[in-house]
Amino acid sequence: MKAKWWQGSLLYLLVLVALLALAFSFFPVNKGPKEVDLNTFIESAKTGLIDTIQQDGTTIIGVKNEKPVVRASFVGSTKELIDSLKDAGINLGDNGIKFDVKTGGIDWGSLLLSFLPLLLFGALLLFLFRSARGANTQAFNFGKSRARLVSGDKPSVTFADVAGVDEAKGELQEVVEFLKTPQKFLVLGARIPRGMLLVGPPGCGKTLIAKATAGEAGVPFFSISGSEFVEMFVGVGASRVRDLFDQAKRSAPCIVFVDEIDAVGRHRGAGLGGGHDEREQTLNQILVEMDGFDSNTNVIVLAATNRPDILDPALLRPGRFDRHIVIDQPDIEGRKAILAVHAKGKPLAKEADLEVIARQTPGFSGADLSNLINEAAILAARRNRKDVGHKELEDSIDRVIAGPEKKGRVITKKEKELIAYHETGHALAAKMLPNADPVHKVSIVARGMMGGWTRFLPTEERHLETYERFKDMMIVSLAGRAAEQVAFGELTTGAQNDLEKVTQIARRMITEFGMSEKLGPRTFGKREELVFLGKEIHEQQNYSDKVAEEIDSEVEHLVKNAYTRALEIITEYKARLKYVAEQLIVKETLDESTFEALLKDPLPSSYLQAAPAS
Repeated sequence: MKAKWWQGSLLYLLVLVALLALAFSFFPVNKGPKEVDLNTFIESAKTGLIDTIQQDGTTIIGVKNEKPVVRASFVGSTKELIDSLKDAGINLGDNGIKFDVKTGGIDWGSLLLSFLPLLLFGALLLFLFRSARGANTQAFNFGKSRARLVSGDKPSVTFADVAGVDEAKGELQEVVEFLKTPQKFLVLGARIPRGMLLVGPPGCGKTLIAKATAGEAGVPFFSISGSEFVEMFVGVGASRVRDLFDQAKRSAPCIVFVDEIDAVGRHRGAGLGGGHDEREQTLNQILVEMDGFDSNTNVIVLAATNRPDILDPALLRPGRFDRHIVIDQPDIEGRKAILAVHAKGKPLAKEADLEVIARQTPGFSGADLSNLINEAAILAARRNRKDVGHKELEDSIDRVIAGPEKKGRVITKKEKELIAYHETGHALAAKMLPNADPVHKVSIVARGMMGGWTRFLPTEERHLETYERFKDMMIVSLAGRAAEQVAFGELTTGAQNDLEKVTQIARRMITEFGMSEKLGPRTFGKREELVFLGKEIHEQQNYSDKVAEEIDSEVEHLVKNAYTRALEIITEYKARLKYVAEQLIVKETLDESTFEALLKDPLPSSYLQAAPAS
């Protein structure tokens, strides 16, 4: 940026100086002595207008008080000039007019003034020519690949830095072995897959494991994003693809990594402006380059996406991306290993238990866990600790899930009671239901958009859900609203998110999982999407209006039954609800052990007599 600023300033300066030089050349400020004929020159000498006569070649100059006044031409020698002046009655000498003969040296000032405009214009033309040549060079480089090259001799990331994706590392270990010892495979006639597609949700470590593969193999690593291929100029994307693969072949063995390949790899023919657009030209070039590899070319193409369903089928066929490696969210063992990787270099307190933290973070990606450890370290520094304790790790989970605490939020006493009873209702129902997850923490400290929240701790990793678990999940979600109704006899807007969650669960049970006795094991509705936009536009109704009414009726039946059961639990344990809620109002946060103790404490007689007062 600075270089361009200086170049522009220099250009303006040269133009200004050239214009000034031209102005002085054509319109001089001082025009010098007056040009006269020889007779007028002699008359000026006789009348005393000049006191010195100078001869400079064929020019004679009349000077008065050391200032040139007039000049005239005279062809002849110095002796002939002196004789002519004597004949005209002009006495030269000490008592007359002085006479001086110049040596005929070069007047560098005048010469420079004469040629300065030409010099400046020459410099200006040279500057413009070099600028134009630089612009042309940039234009020619516009089609060059913008891939970032990481040398393989000093790897920054290896498989030791990647945790929680052991299956993916096993698949990619074959790539490492092929790049290190290709003869091992070629002797058997085996061909390593041309490309491998890393599929998984955002933040699960697709880019990291691709870097680790290159680092483990010790080969060059070309990294580029799919969006960097496409520009507004036609043909640039295809040109960059050609240049990228040319560089890769020259650097073989190597790995080419294309992140977010769905930016250029979507279904062809789905463009809004026609089928043959710039993005499709880029995709066509990728297809040609990948299929054009020689069998002995040691170039492996890795690509990452979280939308494999919208990729063009030609990109996914054998011979291009032969192998699809799914990198899913880590399980509890994977989360524990990831936490251990990110905790390296950070002083953890002795009581910090990463296994407990791993159990509390189901559904967290590798990026979420990295952020969790970082937030815990920041909290420890804010609290002037020398190490990261378990409390900081717990608080960072709450911060990542729900946002920072808002202890400064001003709420009324009535609202605080409502929130306390609402959250206690969730926790109490979860404790009384066999298929609900155990309660880990109940809090009425506002975080993000939530006035309070209850966090559960799953006892095991689940990949399948049952009908009974769905029912208990709905009951627990509706127990907060039921607690408000039982305790205060009124309903509030605090259960909005719970109602959305329950309605979604009930509808999915009926339309997606076939959990309706009345409608049977069927699925209803087909989601449509525009491949080019990658968004679900609407759900196609492949069933009649009568079936739609039955679906609504079944959803209503499930939700009403869940709310009825929630009311039964809250009514049965109304006294315990009041006792725990009032303790929550005082302490603001109850952990698992405190909550369990409150459930086991004998209730005072005052709680057994009357319902909680508003």
